[in-house]
Amino acid sequence: MADIQDILLNRRTIRKYSLEPVDDNLLVELLKAGCRSSTTGNMQVYSIIINRDESLKKALAPLHFNQAMVTEAPVLLTFCADFNRFNRWCLLRKAVPGYDNFISFMTAAIDALLVAQTLCVAAEARGLGICYLGTTTYMAHKIIEVLRLPKGVVPVTCISLGWPAEKPQQVDRLPLEAVIHNETYKDYTDEEIEKLYCEKENRSDSMQFIEENKKETLAQVFTDIRYKKEDNVYFSKVLLQVLHDQGFMNQ
Repeated sequence: MADIQDILLNRRTIRKYSLEPVDDNLLVELLKAGCRSSTTGNMQVYSIIINRDESLKKALAPLHFNQAMVTEAPVLLTFCADFNRFNRWCLLRKAVPGYDNFISFMTAAIDALLVAQTLCVAAEARGLGICYLGTTTYMAHKIIEVLRLPKGVVPVTCISLGWPAEKPQQVDRLPLEAVIHNETYKDYTDEEIEKLYCEKENRSDSMQFIEENKKETLAQVFTDIRYKKEDNVYFSKVLLQVLHDQGFMNQ
């Protein structure tokens, strides 16, 4: 097993997988490691849906914008904020749960994301590859239908998991000084913004994105193409409706 710091510093997002399956025992080991993550109040208000079945992965594929790894990866894992199980336990033990509100959803979502990331690190330490699917919250209402999630359960992220069939270039990251603040937040000057984003903007792949999308700047690729305001507003409304329907908006 490789050194954990080397794994983290050299990690790559894997979107292409070999046909080799992920052994059941190995997957259980990874799940156990993930579930040792920190959790608010030791409540463990999350659930993980494992998808190996081809028909279910095909049903989920359009909900993840038909990204190839959804069906090609041997394992798809959906991490859910889940107060359903905890609420039912409370009721069986003569306790009245008060978790039908937004802060409770946030608690459960954070729990689920901590588990997801811990599992991903454990998987990469064993040589497996992963890819986070940011589409999960966009199409949460449809994923709920396919995975038959009851009230109190909301999908918050999904990862594809398998043995890598590629070694892609590492994606860029901002320099550490861009994200670290000592003691209190120190806002940025325009000059600092210019400096911090300079390397990112001048990468060959960034220049290619600008050219392909017929934009003047990399920032415009994000605001006008990749994450448009109208899309953000629409998917925000969808997710807020999901939270209402799943019982997390009593405030």
